[in-house]
Amino acid sequence: MRTDVEVGYVPGVEHQDETRAAYDGVVELYASLFADRLETQPFARAMIGTFAELVRGTGNLRTADVGCGPGHLTAMLHESGLDSFGLDLSPAMVDHARRAHPALRFDEARMEVLPVEDGALGGVLAHYSMIHTPPGELPALLAEQVRALAPGGLLLVSFFATDGPDPVRFDHKVTPAYSWPVDRFAELLVGAGLVPFARLLHDPNSERGFLDAHLLARRA
Repeated sequence: MRTDVEVGYVPGVEHQDETRAAYDGVVELYASLFADRLETQPFARAMIGTFAELVRGTGNLRTADVGCGPGHLTAMLHESGLDSFGLDLSPAMVDHARRAHPALRFDEARMEVLPVEDGALGGVLAHYSMIHTPPGELPALLAEQVRALAPGGLLLVSFFATDGPDPVRFDHKVTPAYSWPVDRFAELLVGAGLVPFARLLHDPNSERGFLDAHLLARRA
């Protein structure tokens, strides 16, 4: 059954093209707005720190920051002791990240097709990078993250949360995005082969009226 969130979505149309072009066009502005934003976001910073500590505990330090944008979180993971690298759909974002963090690796890639061998990663960070994925495509995207994770590997996914029963499409400042009921998103993680074990919800006083959500899960 189609839900309201799917109205306007045409199967087979590559939404990645729209997202890539949108982020290519706002690289410098986006980097200036978000590169230091975690300094004022203690909840997100705490969850990323917890994620890094747990990944270190697995003994597999190799960690992908998927949808890395300007690379600031890839650098944060590296400073936390992880062997981190960044992947992003936008070539302009990748170029910016390489210039801003020349000691780290950044590559252009789609989250749906990660350039990573099976079971190679100790961790995957997806910090608001899945929000542009249409709901019908999200299970396959999550399955790809699980494929790349080693058994016991960790996924931290952050997204906008809604109180309603269904995902909600909204006009993100860069390109259309979706907010999710946290329980529904957690069910998708379980369906992909992950075990969610921690969640954090908080009100960022956003003009959009959404909560910020962070789910931490382990590959079974």
